[in-house]
Amino acid sequence: MKWSIIQLQKFRDKGLSIDETINLDELKEVDPQIIEVSPIRVSGKADIGSNRVTFHLHIEGKLVLPCSRTLVDVDLPVDINTIETYLLNESDYDQFEEEEVHRIQGDVIDLKPAIRELLLLEIPMQVISDEAREQDEMPSGKNWEVMTEEQAHEVEQEEEKKVDPRLADLAKLLDQNKNS
Repeated sequence: MKWSIIQLQKFRDKGLSIDETINLDELKEVDPQIIEVSPIRVSGKADIGSNRVTFHLHIEGKLVLPCSRTLVDVDLPVDINTIETYLLNESDYDQFEEEEVHRIQGDVIDLKPAIRELLLLEIPMQVISDEAREQDEMPSGKNWEVMTEEQAHEVEQEEEKKVDPRLADLAKLLDQNKNS
């Protein structure tokens, strides 16, 4: 997924067609929650101009992540459509402040860092397996349990209704005063 600027200029009038499968196992080192990365298929085209190269990419693959509740392996399919622009002239970066553009390292355009970043951005905050989603019970242990916001609200309301045993006689006295 690397091209020199000279190589790309040969495709200036025709455009460059891309269809490659790349291995991005280094994502596991960047984000330790990633268990496995399938081979990533990158397809699309590149439009090459005199001052920039624009890649129209479709990225497909699969990441395996742990379930946030049960730690079971969950397959996360990845399907991204993106447009990545690389400017060939250093002086042109000031003109494209609103648009996100990439800087070229030396005379080579490397798409792998951009693809790596896009894949990392696709990882959700919580990954829930289908089994955990279907279960009504949340995980629990000795002196702890996970509950939904609704369950926590119900428990809070029940605790408000309970009277401190030390004040139970006083509460009875107050109830008698209200009734009389």
